[in-house]
Amino acid sequence: MKKSAFFGALTVAGFAAAMASAGTLDDVKAKGFLQCGVSTGLVGFAAPDSNGNWAGFDVSLCRAVAAAVLGDPQAVKFTPTTGKTRFTALASGEVDMLARNTTWTFSRDVDLKFTFDGINYYDGQGFMVPKSLGVSSAKELDGATVCIQTGTTTELNLADFFRSNKMKYEPVPIETNAEARQQFLAGACDVYTTDRSGLAATRATFENPDNFVVLPEVISKEPLGPLTRQGDDQWSDIVRWTLNALISAEELGITSANIDELAKGTNNPEINRILGTEGNLGGMLGLDKKWAYNAIKAGGNYGEIFEKYIGEKTAIGLSRGLNAQWKDGGLIYSPPFR
Repeated sequence: MKKSAFFGALTVAGFAAAMASAGTLDDVKAKGFLQCGVSTGLVGFAAPDSNGNWAGFDVSLCRAVAAAVLGDPQAVKFTPTTGKTRFTALASGEVDMLARNTTWTFSRDVDLKFTFDGINYYDGQGFMVPKSLGVSSAKELDGATVCIQTGTTTELNLADFFRSNKMKYEPVPIETNAEARQQFLAGACDVYTTDRSGLAATRATFENPDNFVVLPEVISKEPLGPLTRQGDDQWSDIVRWTLNALISAEELGITSANIDELAKGTNNPEINRILGTEGNLGGMLGLDKKWAYNAIKAGGNYGEIFEKYIGEKTAIGLSRGLNAQWKDGGLIYSPPFR
């Protein structure tokens, strides 16, 4: 894969799009819906049901932004994107934002001219193998065939890990998670590597998930979050502070069950500012006073969304871990609303 040419082309595309993109808010309002770039299908994060209705952890952020901007969480159209196509879709203006398990890196932020608008999931790359392979550590994978999605950070991480441990591997390139699932189950590769959240989501779809194990090694930092085009600070602020509103709502105890009561006014000034009963934070964003109320009302706070789609009681079964609130020993933290 000629990464220099790929990145160079995207840099030009990203810069050109950024120069022309100021005004995404006006564009979204004019067309009456948000175009959100998501994965091609990752259960728990972003996947359509049999009727084509999208749902999941990342999808919920798209719906929250639509609610904040348009007052309607259903006013979203979803564009499935692969590891290769996602950046072109955003740079070209095909989508208004990306919310699809994308890692915040230096080159994507600086060279590709994108703005990362926060982190909604702290992850790390791992490895999944059949139990029948008989290994308990990634350091036992010398000579393995490895299914890996192209155009992702996992490619370089994989190469670095095997090189530093003086091991060899044979890559089996795949484009989508669905293809990875098919190839892995068919035995085309010994190992599937991606973010550990993605491994858990994929394993949950197997007929016999107990026949497969995620190895203990975490070989990278993968801070995942939404991104927008550089050059449109107002739009980036809207996406960033919508995510922050969901995070702060959990910290402050604003839930889908009590939000209407709290919106009548409380003795907590920050809750009042978020819900629009004091001040006019929405006006600073070019939105109305109920923007954050609408965003939180759409699907609940950050914790509610996490537990509904990927938490320990779901088939995905992810613990909060690093994605717990800062007060609970995690890294989830929002700047103050003041």
